[in-house]
Amino acid sequence: MILIVGIMVLSFANTAAKTNPSKIDSTHQRIKAQLVLEKAKANKDWVGVSQAYRTIMFHSPKKEWLGYADSIIANALLTNNNKIIGEAYLTKGIIYFEQKEHNKALDNYIKADQYLCKTNEEYTIHKARYALAQTKYYLGFYDEAIALFRQSLPYFEEENDAATLNTYHALGLCYNKIKKFDLCSYFNKKGLKLAKESQNEDMIVYFKHSEAINQYSLKKYEQAVKELKKVIPMLKQKNDYANESVAYFYIGKSFWDLNQKDSAISYFKKVDVIFTNHHYIRPDLRETYQYLLNNAKTANNSNLRLYYINRLFKIDSILNTNYKYLSKKIHKEYDTQKLLQEKEALEENLRNNSVKNNYLIMGLLITMTTLCIFHFRTKKRIKKKFEEALNKSNENKKVKTISKIEEGELDINQDIVSGILKNLEKFEANKKYLEKELTLHKVSGYLKTNSKYASKVILKYRDKKSNEYISDLKIDYIVELLKSENKFRNYTNKALAEEAGFNSTQNFTNMFKKRLGISPTNFIEELKKQYPL
Repeated sequence: MILIVGIMVLSFANTAAKTNPSKIDSTHQRIKAQLVLEKAKANKDWVGVSQAYRTIMFHSPKKEWLGYADSIIANALLTNNNKIIGEAYLTKGIIYFEQKEHNKALDNYIKADQYLCKTNEEYTIHKARYALAQTKYYLGFYDEAIALFRQSLPYFEEENDAATLNTYHALGLCYNKIKKFDLCSYFNKKGLKLAKESQNEDMIVYFKHSEAINQYSLKKYEQAVKELKKVIPMLKQKNDYANESVAYFYIGKSFWDLNQKDSAISYFKKVDVIFTNHHYIRPDLRETYQYLLNNAKTANNSNLRLYYINRLFKIDSILNTNYKYLSKKIHKEYDTQKLLQEKEALEENLRNNSVKNNYLIMGLLITMTTLCIFHFRTKKRIKKKFEEALNKSNENKKVKTISKIEEGELDINQDIVSGILKNLEKFEANKKYLEKELTLHKVSGYLKTNSKYASKVILKYRDKKSNEYISDLKIDYIVELLKSENKFRNYTNKALAEEAGFNSTQNFTNMFKKRLGISPTNFIEELKKQYPL
């Protein structure tokens, strides 16, 4: 699966880049957009509100884009304008696609298509359809992707050379996947011809790359090696290590099928070097390590076998995250259970050989003793940290009172500050902080003010930045649940994270440890021992 240069994704990214040239300018643009947003809300101009949110999103950190995309959709729906609504869903789909959440991207692209098809906006209709097809390709639904690409192709051929080239390339990839190699060659040749005519040097290398891999599929191994070796220098010049890795992989497979095993292994090792340097992998490249592992087994090299087994574990972890749907369709000679069995056997064999060495036995005994001491000290440290955390938790229950609001201290009107503080108390009392994906913008809405004022008041009267303030409220809430209700002590970290409204389990555990100096797991274990309900 070669990378597709998606016209839809590129246009979206370029828009963001053009509107975000510098941090200072971005802040200025956000302030201007915020003013436009407030005015549009006052006039119930939902089109204006939707567009203002889009501008704010482009000038915000990418981690906040999904929240703004929801706001764009919510206000777009109020317009009853199919174009505005369709583009809103398209925007959210693009964000999910870039995050490799392909199924969620697909859901939003389908909704976008449903609305845009009711308009006369042909470019936007085909842009959404291309995005939908691209996602189908990444999910492995090649026939459906082909149908969608071909629906949009006549329009692109009339209107846009760049989009046409992308579609030719995508169709070539899809036809290769369903083993219609003649059609793959047909679109590669058309694409190469158009790229030369339109002087699109960037795409020439990708059509040559695609056709060389197609030659491998046709079992023309020597031709595949010859052509792939030609494109590698061009890929290196573009710093395209992803497609460079794919080229090495197919050269390696070609040499392997030509029974030139040593040459094959040398190219498979180049794939491993790129993985080491860039952590780039995709489902089909996993097969590289099956060749390398089998070769190490033939050479009876236990250390190398163990190295490649551990590599496969790491790769599977990445694939299950980034390609969780497509990776299931890839045949795996070495599945997890088989890898575990081989790893255990190798480690056992290495241990048995090592036991013969008396000095190593002594080293192991020393190590075990050290580990025991370390374990004892760790348990003691955990107990101390738990007691400190419990004391801190009790301190946190004390409500901070504001004795006096000093006039002009924050460059904010005193009455406004008083209003914000009242709303802040309501926000805390009503546990609004448990909401998921709670951005400063959303908190500002609850406080009935803007983000700037909200952050200033929180910093002054809660002694924290807004993100830390929200995280600490969530953690304190969970601690009280654990102390007072037994059932929560049996919850997983994932369930507790959901209960507190964290976006991920990792974020929850990190924030818990930062807040209390102890992990949730250790805190619960000590709580069960020392304070049974």
